[in-house]
Amino acid sequence: MSDRYQTLTNSPVGKAVSGRIGLPVPPILERHEPGKPVVSAPVMLLGTREGRLSEPTQEVLRSIGAHVETDPSAAETDGAKFAAVVFDASGIDDVAKLRSLYEAFHPTIRRIARSGRLLVLAGVPEEAESVEEQIAQRAIEGFTRTAAKEIGNSGSTAQLVRVERGAEGALESTLRFLLSARSAFVDGQVVTVRAEGADKVVPPADWDAPHAGRVALVTGAARGIGASIAETLARDGAEVICVDVPQAGEALTAKANEIGGTAMQLDITSEKAAERIVEHVRSHGGQLDVLVHNAGITRDKTIGRMSEEQWDSVIAVNLQSQVAITEALLEANLIGQNSRVITVSSTSGIAGNRGQANYATTKAGVIGLVDALAPEMAKRGATINAVAPGFIETAMTAAMPVGTREGGRRISSLTQGGQPVDVAETIGWFASPASSAVNGNVVRVCGQNMIGA
Repeated sequence: MSDRYQTLTNSPVGKAVSGRIGLPVPPILERHEPGKPVVSAPVMLLGTREGRLSEPTQEVLRSIGAHVETDPSAAETDGAKFAAVVFDASGIDDVAKLRSLYEAFHPTIRRIARSGRLLVLAGVPEEAESVEEQIAQRAIEGFTRTAAKEIGNSGSTAQLVRVERGAEGALESTLRFLLSARSAFVDGQVVTVRAEGADKVVPPADWDAPHAGRVALVTGAARGIGASIAETLARDGAEVICVDVPQAGEALTAKANEIGGTAMQLDITSEKAAERIVEHVRSHGGQLDVLVHNAGITRDKTIGRMSEEQWDSVIAVNLQSQVAITEALLEANLIGQNSRVITVSSTSGIAGNRGQANYATTKAGVIGLVDALAPEMAKRGATINAVAPGFIETAMTAAMPVGTREGGRRISSLTQGGQPVDVAETIGWFASPASSAVNGNVVRVCGQNMIGA
């Protein structure tokens, strides 16, 4: 559904009126297009002298062909705009050194271009060698989340990337995603790149087609976010098995044909569903590289008014099916070395939402699935992560009452709803063969919605 308020306020007349009476103007976000460079303007790279992440970051920036600046005073004098300002904060080991955040971003934050990026790279507090270092490293999170709220009105975003010791060489897929327009609606997030899995990074031969030769299975692929996930993975080279209920058969077949994939009509809550998926994967090469648990339903009522059927059906589709299918594929050894499992959670599963006790329970449950399986997946050389969408422009949000819909759209740092492709691009990053060190994360795709922090 189109955002008429955004369209109106970004018109010449609308801008003049909204500026005069102080209305917010939701920025037009820049999104990825095939062939587009990761960054199209210089990148400012800063950091403390003791940092361990500047050098590997410099290597990634060279790999993407970025022009790198390292002198913040240049930003004060020449008026240059930067596609991104990246700061290596891994050397901050006491509270006094937090001042380096101010010194780095005070002269540069207003030089970040529209739809630009602010990235802070830091250590993992639990690996700190002193109490004060742990405090300082934890404090960085508050700075980054605040910076995101201060630059959101220009369509720019800020993230914190925590890097375990030993994972310095596994940054590329994460930096490419967060610096690019693929991460347009990911804002104010904390991502951890882990040492376990860092030695299994497989850089794709073509970063524009990172999933070439890989097989992906997407549930709920007939329409909405699921269709966008299937399209995006196929665009980036994957052979996609599209799964959805028989009632959506026509749309499912059309989507599969459109992207050159295959269609599988299946009720994922049926007793034989996991077994049928195992058989299907075996008959299509015997290895599943990417499993995306996207299928989900809502049956909203307050707890006191919710029927047993409304509770049970949501639990069955949104959570029990994911557990059963994942377990079956693991037992059949069809999820193995360099495979990726991604589940679709929700900000409702993080913050709760009135009238969605069943839905929020399941969406918190899939985060539990990630927590529980991440160590096991690491042993297999695989990963599991979750995306938690906030307000995304779909048929479901289009059916909301106007007041609720407008509130949902505006209560974020980017003052708008996201697009299904924003969720899909995030899943594409998790699914990359180069993301072997990105495991056990939950990333909200919500434009830093003020609910569900």
